[in-house]
Amino acid sequence: MTEEIKEIQENWDNLTRFLKQNLGKKPADLKGVLFLIGVQELGKGNLHFSKEEKQDLIHIAVCKVLSYDGYYELDGHDQDGWPHWKLVRQLPAFDLFSQENLLKHYVIQYFRNEIGLHI
Repeated sequence: MTEEIKEIQENWDNLTRFLKQNLGKKPADLKGVLFLIGVQELGKGNLHFSKEEKQDLIHIAVCKVLSYDGYYELDGHDQDGWPHWKLVRQLPAFDLFSQENLLKHYVIQYFRNEIGLHI
């Protein structure tokens, strides 16, 4: 395991501990954390979401965190206030492990930038 991957995992563990302490429940996986980011970015609070809306929230989160490196940019909001993103730079082809680590890296960056978390 490279030093970069070790650092990502250590920061990820710190993040999930923080979330457990503040939410009372540790997110099960990366998708759970992405869902939380999507809800935050939607800005409508804790609502009941359909399965399709939950998938949309995860997509919003993925676009938001990947926007830090210029892969996506916000294209606006629809009439219901849901953000829409457009792909502006193609993502490189990654294996699943590398893709997950890339997302974890940007999720950690999100919590540092948007929430002010020091992990």
